[in-house]
Amino acid sequence: MFETFRDDLKRWVIPGKVASDAEITLKSALRILWTYRAVRAIAFFRLASWFKHRRVPFFPNYFQQFIFRRYGLEIPSGGDIGGGLYIAHPVGTVVMPARIGKNCSIIANVTIGMRNEWKFPDLGDNVFIGAGARVLGGIKIGSDVVIGANAVVIQDLPDGATAVGIPARVTKIYGKPASLSARAGESEEVKAG
Repeated sequence: MFETFRDDLKRWVIPGKVASDAEITLKSALRILWTYRAVRAIAFFRLASWFKHRRVPFFPNYFQQFIFRRYGLEIPSGGDIGGGLYIAHPVGTVVMPARIGKNCSIIANVTIGMRNEWKFPDLGDNVFIGAGARVLGGIKIGSDVVIGANAVVIQDLPDGATAVGIPARVTKIYGKPASLSARAGESEEVKAG
């Protein structure tokens, strides 16, 4: 729990970067906890997960409800979420994944959850999810993916993809424009569907 939470704290030292282990001291950790409500919500999530993995009754559910009431964040205790979780604005955010890798950034009013059946998204490492985005269903999101604000992702995304729109479509892969033939195929699918 402490190692994973330390990775979470590293995301708050320098905006947009991952700090080194040396930059997380007791003093800096306490300052970050005191300053940012979102970090306190993540700390309670990590604590609830610690209790859940040790099969300690009562506390996982108690902390899950506390996080929702106090911070407006809906997140399952014990969820498979890697270190470096960064939730900028937890109010109105729902995080119900099958799995999330390391260094996931969730900005505000994001929903990660089920769609039509009891299946949840699996997100890779270094995923950025913009404000108001929705990632729904039993889909696979690769690593190094950027999901634009208000995008609705209902299909798998490959590593390095940038996805925007409703429904989301891939516009770039690792910063380079997606092929014109792939874009034409996607637009034909959208028209047909």
